[in-house]
Amino acid sequence: MTLKTEIQGCVLCKERFAATATAHSPRPVVWFDRGARILIAGQAPGARVHESGQPFTDPSGDRLRDWMGIGGDIFYDTSRVAIVPMAFCFPGYNAKGSDLPPPPICAQTWRARAVDDIGDVPLTLLIGAYAQKWHLGGKMGVTERVAGWRDLAPTIFALPHPSWRNTGWIKRNQWFERDLLPVLRDRVQTVLAQRGRTD
Repeated sequence: MTLKTEIQGCVLCKERFAATATAHSPRPVVWFDRGARILIAGQAPGARVHESGQPFTDPSGDRLRDWMGIGGDIFYDTSRVAIVPMAFCFPGYNAKGSDLPPPPICAQTWRARAVDDIGDVPLTLLIGAYAQKWHLGGKMGVTERVAGWRDLAPTIFALPHPSWRNTGWIKRNQWFERDLLPVLRDRVQTVLAQRGRTD
């Protein structure tokens, strides 16, 4: 049995999800292959992704693809882009309709194995606080991480979540679109062009 098959069959959080306001069943969204050039480390699938079974099939995905400067044909090619969130399943909503955090047991069980299975990648995008903390450690907030992007580039870019909820953050931090995104897009094109060759 392959690791991807193991993850796809995971039901560790069955009871946890049944107790949420959404009362849904586990549906791991597994989207990676060995040899990918770019690793996107996100938070967890949302409700739309839970329904579609494909990551970032929502406005957040549209924004993320724009940030990267690529279309869906490349974004969804698992030989080029691996998408490994901190939880493979939609965590559900609480009674107030807010997103629940990714259950830690998912990352504890699968994350290191998934990242190892993909192998070395020349570019990793860390989206949001959960992924940034797992990969980088420490207690920095997202704004501080993203603002210090030059310390991590060109192999790692810490990014805010591309959710519409962060539109205000983007407007307040104009350097993000002005300074960071052009460098990110150039790096994405470079690593994709080097596919199959040594960096």
